[in-house]
Amino acid sequence: MKNKKLHGNVRDAAFSILWAVENKQAYSNLLLHQTIESYGISAKNRGLLTEITYGTLQHQLTLDYYLEPFLKGKVEPWVKTLLRMSLYQIVYLDRVPSHAVIHEAVEIAKRRGHGGVASLVNGVLRSVQRSGVRSFNVIADPIEKISIETSHPVWMIKRWAEQFGLEKTREMALENNKIPSQTVRVNTVKATVDEVIEMLESEGLEAVRSKIIPECLVVTGGQPARTTTFDKGFITIQDESSMLPSYALQLEPGMKVLDMCAAPGGKSTHIAEKLENKGMLFSMDLHPHKVKLIQESADRLGHSVIATEVGDGKKSVERFGKEQFDRILVDAPCSGLGVIKRKPDIKYTKKEEDFNRLQEIQIELMDQAAELLKPGGILVYSTCTVDNMENRGTAERFLKNHPEMEKIQALLPEALGIKHTGFVQVFPQDFGSDGFFIAAFRKTEAID
Repeated sequence: MKNKKLHGNVRDAAFSILWAVENKQAYSNLLLHQTIESYGISAKNRGLLTEITYGTLQHQLTLDYYLEPFLKGKVEPWVKTLLRMSLYQIVYLDRVPSHAVIHEAVEIAKRRGHGGVASLVNGVLRSVQRSGVRSFNVIADPIEKISIETSHPVWMIKRWAEQFGLEKTREMALENNKIPSQTVRVNTVKATVDEVIEMLESEGLEAVRSKIIPECLVVTGGQPARTTTFDKGFITIQDESSMLPSYALQLEPGMKVLDMCAAPGGKSTHIAEKLENKGMLFSMDLHPHKVKLIQESADRLGHSVIATEVGDGKKSVERFGKEQFDRILVDAPCSGLGVIKRKPDIKYTKKEEDFNRLQEIQIELMDQAAELLKPGGILVYSTCTVDNMENRGTAERFLKNHPEMEKIQALLPEALGIKHTGFVQVFPQDFGSDGFFIAAFRKTEAID
């Protein structure tokens, strides 16, 4: 495939991202910003670029199902990517005329391939346009039907159905294909929520209070990260669900706290705000470039209580010594199945065999945290996934291994409305946030 790109061309830019994700296993969320810059995509077209890119990824298996009857013989992988992207626009984007989509697809095929490829692309898309796409009702197996309808791998749907039932699984998979809300957290050390709403509105954005988290705002009408309000440290970008662990920690000013897997720093800076910037918070992560992100956030928000550190959480007792902390957050590495809405490529890159390896890492981190915690201290374990093995399974295994730890009820905002007995599973469809898990534990005695 020839690599000819057109400056400012939204569909050519979207194709470049999608092909890099498919061919090089690149991350769409990271590529999006780079591509906007390299193609010089105008502000008014950035939304369309994002929609085409994420929408094609979100519906990839569905699009392949639609395309299959129209493809005769082997098609080059890049051509398949172009057909998916074009069909996504025809099927899902009402405001984009089909003839314009087909014309642009043919032009991309000419630039990157040759006349024969362009003819193939034109023929397939016009055939779909004439005949329409096939129904899901011809799929007899309920697992496979949900898989194709929602574009999630069969193994994932099957696993969720066994854990949560078919109805909840389908609801979750459909929710994962929706556009996520933009939410920000108010830096309550610097300003009140009302003051920040006025700041954002003065910059042309609309900000509405979250129904769940008092310091969270749902923002529309622009990009909050490009505002002066953001630059001056009055807000940070964070999903509602990931604001819950700081509540579960039951923080008080002056405490000594460890955030063991802290990058990119959203939870650490929230902890600092709950501490009213008083006490000591060690924010640790394994990778130097990620620790730099934590420090940059702390500096922007003005949180002097945060001490960033490059380090392996699995060796943190060696670094700090036993029973040093009043509170510890282990926001553990996980499969990330709760953030598919924001990172749709996760659906196609994760494998079922990943779970055993991830749980071993989670347990190692928790074992360290148990030793680091003072008697009477609270440990919170959280993940951004919806898998029982990583969530309830890891928490129960930890309790079994540590008689000195007891499960306690996580104190969360009452508006959350989720009944629980210490383990909290938030599903993406509960209030449109990321899928998230929280477990809280108290240390009842010293470890010899």
